[in-house]
Parts: sequence; structure tokens; C-alpha cells
Amino acid sequence: MQVSEAPATVSPRYAYGISAAAALAGLLFGFDTAVINGALVFLKQQWGWTDPQLEAAAGALLVGCLSGSGMAGSITDRWGRRKVLIAAALGFCVSSVWTALPHGLAEFIAARFCAGLAIGVASVLAPMYIAEVAPPSLRGRLVTLNQMAIVTGIVLSYFVNWLLSGLGESSWRWMFATATIPSVGFLLALLRIPESPRWLVSRQRPEEAESILARIGGPAEAQRQMEEIRDSLRKECGSIWTLFRPPMRHPLLLGVVLAVFSQVTGINTVLYYGALLFQQHGGRSGASDAIGANVLIGLVNFAMTIAAIAWVDKLGRRPLLLGGIAGMIVALVALCYSFTLQPPPANLILGTVLLYVASFAVSLGPGTWLYLSEIFPTEVRGRAMSVATLSLWSACTLVTMTFLSLTSRLGPAGAFGLYTAMCVGAWIFIFFLLPETKGRTLEEISRSWSRRKN
Repeated sequence: MQVSEAPATVSPRYAYGISAAAALAGLLFGFDTAVINGALVFLKQQWGWTDPQLEAAAGALLVGCLSGSGMAGSITDRWGRRKVLIAAALGFCVSSVWTALPHGLAEFIAARFCAGLAIGVASVLAPMYIAEVAPPSLRGRLVTLNQMAIVTGIVLSYFVNWLLSGLGESSWRWMFATATIPSVGFLLALLRIPESPRWLVSRQRPEEAESILARIGGPAEAQRQMEEIRDSLRKECGSIWTLFRPPMRHPLLLGVVLAVFSQVTGINTVLYYGALLFQQHGGRSGASDAIGANVLIGLVNFAMTIAAIAWVDKLGRRPLLLGGIAGMIVALVALCYSFTLQPPPANLILGTVLLYVASFAVSLGPGTWLYLSEIFPTEVRGRAMSVATLSLWSACTLVTMTFLSLTSRLGPAGAFGLYTAMCVGAWIFIFFLLPETKGRTLEEISRSWSRRKN
């Protein structure tokens, strides 16, 4: 039997404050992943890297993300959300300086791998932490703050790239170095946030947990949530093998498939290679012009993520996902057609890319991270999030390290045709299999899996 929602005296100010501090991880996630977009133009000019070398340079960060996300779950379940986030912040600080210094491909790959470790850890922990401190009525909005921060980091990196593009071939060094400033800000912000109350309960520290929950939602709501957390912990086993047995097998499968679809639908081909794509196939031959087009993409991504935050707790997760992916399909079909025209219609290509990014920003962008933060029980949430996030980064790495080669062999229309097919598969999967989680507590969602037959 589900526990009904009781009215709570929510303190949105405190909840928003600690969520915003954790969401700074998303800003660095977005900046560090997207800054390569403009930097690749100058790295190719300066060192003459081939397509496979450019793919290796872009993919090095993602291999680090794989490693970071893979180890994040077990570490955070042992040491807590806050301490591991602080370690990730230190990783961001070190990698920001290191990536600006290399004098060859091997050094560059090593520095980007280090940045990827920090991103991988943060990509697991930031949405998880926010979901665990947020009251149910605000959880969708607060978790999508992380996605808001990611797209803010993306648009910031594009804007910085554009501003620095006039400095010559070494512009890329300054592009990477600027990440040091938000990295230090993230580290300082983390020093003021509390530990996750759900993790504290799992480590037999209930007084601290209830104090934090009371400050967020009031004493009555804190007591109610404490009972739900204790009940869920009594029924759960923390073993990693729990993930692969009923009832956990079902949400794990849903989380992994959704995570993979969020990447194989092709969004990071635009976010990582947009400048090269516009320069080589989109009718914009100048480096500054191509990078400037990315600024528009970043702004659209930013604006539509704000819309998603406003809508996600009103309309629900499924309607946004289904509507957004339908828009992605329409945009990709139009983009494939645009690439068949000669000469390349620069404005039409940019317009269809903007529609594609806007549709992603209200659907798979925030929706994936929100679902992953909601559907797993407390005791195994860290490890379950790691498995799902590891799957996400694996798919992202595959797409990133094959896009230029696919474009060379199939042409841009053929490459984006594959991503169109993936969007169709994602829509079908969500329509038939993904449940709605709007307005439900994390414990209610956890209990729902035990009523299913796996």
C-alpha cells in the first residue's frame, strides 16, 4: 500500500540553496565536456591532427568519465555524498590547469582523462544528492537544476570559446584554463552543504538526518520521511548482486536503457563537434563563424532547459520525454535532407540543429538524470546510479569516438540517419515501458518495484 502524500511546511530557500551548490558540479560537467567543441578547431590547426586523433582527443575525457562513474557508487555508499563531491571538486581544479599545458596528443589525453574522472564521479553524485535532500513536491524541479547547470556550463564554454577565438592557434589553452574559476567556486560551495539525510540514516546517524530533513520540510514532514527511509532500509540489501535480482532488476534495466538512448540519439555529436560540423559541412568556413553558431545552440539549450524545469513537476516526466523525442525525430529528418542539398544551406542546417537541441533540452536532457536519481532504493542507489551512468558514458564514448569516421564514410546525412532511427527506438521504449514518477516519494517508487513480477 502506498503512503499518501502529507502536506509539508517546505523551506524551499534552504532546499534550493544546497541543491544549487551541488548542481555546480553540473556546470563544470557541461563546461569541461563542451569546451572541446571550439578547442578542436585550433588543435587541428596547430598540430594537424587527423580525424582518429581528434576522436581520441575528444574521447579521452569520456574514458575518464567511464572510470569515474564506475567507481563513484561504491565510494559514495561507503564515504558519503558530500566527501566524494569535494574530492571531485579538487579533481576539477587540477585538471583545469593541466589541460591548458600539454605539448602533444599523449599529454592532452592524460589531462582530459583526469577531467573525465571528476566529471564521471560528479555525474553520479550531483543528481543523487539533490534527489535525496529534495522534498517530493520540489524534487523534479531541484534535480533538473543539475541539468540547468550542465547547459549553463555548455553555453558558457561556447561563449568563452567565441570570445577567445581571436587569440590565434593557442586560443585553446585559455579556453581550458578558464574552468579553474568555477572549479574553485564549486569547492568552496561544497564546504557549506550537509550530508545526505538518507545516507546518514543508512550509517546509523538518525539525529543528524532528521535535523536536516526538518530544516528542509519542517518537523512533521521530517518524521514522516524518517519512517519511510527506515522502512525502506530494513527491506533492502546493500549487496551489488541485489541489482541483478528481482525486484531491482526491472528498474536497473529501465535506467540503463534510458541512459543509453540519451546518448545514441546523437546529441553529443553537436555538443562536441558542432564547430567542425558547421565548418566542414554546414556552410560556415570561418572558425569564428562556426564557433559563433555554437553560442546560439548553447543559448537555445539553456532556454529550453529552463522550460523543462518549469514543466517537469506540472506535466510529468513521460509527456515531456515523448513530446521532446518526437521533436528530435522531426528535426533530424529535416537535417538529413539539408545535408543532401548543394551548396549546403547554412541557415537551414543551423535551424534544424537548433530544433533538435531544443527538443533534447526539454526531454532526454533533464529527464534521464531525473529518472536515474529517482528509481533506485536508498541502500543501493549509489551502485545502481553507477551502473546506469557507466552505461550512459559508454554510449557517449562510442558515439563520440565514431562520429567523424561515420561522417567520413556515410556522409553527414547517413550518420544523422542512424541517430534518427535511435530516436524512434527511444520513443517506443518510453511509451510502452517507462512509468511516471511525478509527485511520488523515493520510498514509494522503491516499493512499487516489489509489486512487479520480474
